[in-house]
Amino acid sequence: MKTAVTCYYHLDVEVSPERVGRVRRILAAHLRFWNLENLVEPVCGGAEMLLRAIYEHASDKNTSIEMWWTRQHLITAVAGHDHGLRPDLDLRTCLQHLAANSDGWGCCAAETGAKVIWFSQRARAGERVPLVATTPNPITREGLEVPREILPVARLAAPLGAGRDGILEVTR
Repeated sequence: MKTAVTCYYHLDVEVSPERVGRVRRILAAHLRFWNLENLVEPVCGGAEMLLRAIYEHASDKNTSIEMWWTRQHLITAVAGHDHGLRPDLDLRTCLQHLAANSDGWGCCAAETGAKVIWFSQRARAGERVPLVATTPNPITREGLEVPREILPVARLAAPLGAGRDGILEVTR
C-alpha cells in the first residue's frame, strides 16, 4: 500500500483527435500507479468526453488537465482556455454525462479566464460491501499461569525503613 500522501498530476495538451486517446492512456497509467484501477474507466471516460467537446466547440485547443488524489476522492479538472466557450450550451451533453457518472462535478472560471470543469469520484465507489457483525474467534493460546504463592503488598514494594523480611515494623 502506498503512503498517505496526496497525489497530483498536471498535463498541458493541445487537443486533437489523435491526442485524446494518448491523454486517456496517460491518465489511466497514473491512476494505475496510484492503485486506482477501479476508477480508470469513469475518470478517463469523463476526461475523454470533455476533451472531445473542447475540440469540437472551442476555437483555442490548448487545454490543461489536473488530477488530485486525496486518499478519499479523485478530483479531475479540465480547463479550456477559450473565452468564448459556453459550458451551459456547448458542453451540455458532456455535463449531463458527468453528472450521471460522478460523485460530484462543477464548473468555474480561473483567474486567467479559463473555464474549468471538474468532477470527482469516491475512492472505492464500486466496492461497497456491507459491514456484517462477526463473532469473535476463541483464544487459541494458553493463558498466563496463576502465581503459586501470593506475596503481601509490603514485600513487593518494601518502603524505606522496612524490616529484613520486607514488612514494615511499627512501634507503639
